Amino acid sequence: MADTTSTAPLAGIKVIDWTQVQSGPSCTQLLAWLGAEVIKLEKVHGGDPTRNEMNDVDGSYSLYYLQLNANKKSLTLDMKDDAAKKVLTDLLKDADVFVENIGPGDVEKLGFGWEQVHAINPKCIMASLKGFNQGSRYAHVKAFEPVAQCAGGAASTTGWNTGDFNVPTQSGAALGDSNTGMHLCIGILAALMQRERTGEGTYVYQSMQNAVLNLCRIKLRDQLILDHLHELSYYACYPGYKWGKAVPRAENAEGGLVLGWCYRAKGWETDPNAYVYIVIQQSPKGFENFCNAMGFQDWLTDPKFSTANARDEHKAEVYARVEQFTMQYDKDTLTTMLGEKGVPVGPVLDWNELENDPDLNSDGTIVTIDQDEARGSFKTIGLPFSLANYKPDYKRAPNLGENNVEILKGLGYTDDQIAQMEQAGVIGSNNGVKADLVAPAAK
Repeated sequence: MADTTSTAPLAGIKVIDWTQVQSGPSCTQLLAWLGAEVIKLEKVHGGDPTRNEMNDVDGSYSLYYLQLNANKKSLTLDMKDDAAKKVLTDLLKDADVFVENIGPGDVEKLGFGWEQVHAINPKCIMASLKGFNQGSRYAHVKAFEPVAQCAGGAASTTGWNTGDFNVPTQSGAALGDSNTGMHLCIGILAALMQRERTGEGTYVYQSMQNAVLNLCRIKLRDQLILDHLHELSYYACYPGYKWGKAVPRAENAEGGLVLGWCYRAKGWETDPNAYVYIVIQQSPKGFENFCNAMGFQDWLTDPKFSTANARDEHKAEVYARVEQFTMQYDKDTLTTMLGEKGVPVGPVLDWNELENDPDLNSDGTIVTIDQDEARGSFKTIGLPFSLANYKPDYKRAPNLGENNVEILKGLGYTDDQIAQMEQAGVIGSNNGVKADLVAPAAK
């Protein structure tokens, strides 16, 4: 029975989470933080591979695991065993959502493809996350983060067009993993809304390639313009670039008709992130604000700079003069000073600065969770949006198999049956005991 008094958007929703590593868990993490009961299915031995990846604290799970699996419950199942398959079948009978990101074709081989799940519970929504689209010539291929960025058009348009590092480059952002999880979450929420009208669950399929493509949609715009005009004047490599058939790398350009670039700030000699990003707007008013803020009033009448097209033709001169100005001030001063005068500007914040940012730590963006073991507290990025009438109750990530007994008893299994399943290795026998914490700390 759903809790009608809770403001948690997904209160009363039960999610069976057969995902691992980052892409799937990032989706189910959001569902858990929105109030859903999320039961994470894990291997009996070791569980999610990230539990002990890059671990830096003996006697604890890795941050990789903790940051993606808070607020969930853990159930260990040996899915090759018929008894375990029966447990999953029992869970699905009462589930609202079933999410999986195991290898291509694996869920079908184990008897839990969409047709089987729909037959077990017509109201259940099934959501799959894979590397490539159904029917794709690459549908059988396993995809990791860089694979998705390369196949989704991000890598080919990221980086520099000259020099030794003129190579396709992946972003530091998890465009293939966490981004795909967020896209899948949108699909699941849409399916839940649809079920309110139809009374029936549907199948949601999200590929990593499509999620990256969606974030790179303006590159398709650029490709179409290039097809037509055979050059892109707003790209950093213009003028003087030998244009080919495909969109080049973006370097540090803004990506639209405005002229944006990353400039050195005071202290850049010793701090690799002492930079600011400044956008010179195309509109007359925006350009006037910029010139007045920088003291470049002469540009307002200089034909080399007074129009957007002219600035595109003389980018190198624009960059050089702006940087002469920015190197006089630190990045925070520049951001405050130029921002107050209507110039779009922002500091390059490194992760040490972000980790300790007072605003982000106080407004709910970065949250601290007590894991209640050797690690103690850890920080993570919380729910990325806010709701006026709801705040997540951030709880620790589960120990491996911690909720085995609770979940199985909820399905009607007796103590004797559970003990037999433990003895047979169907569900594992640690039940929350930290015996699986055997990996050495990362060096």
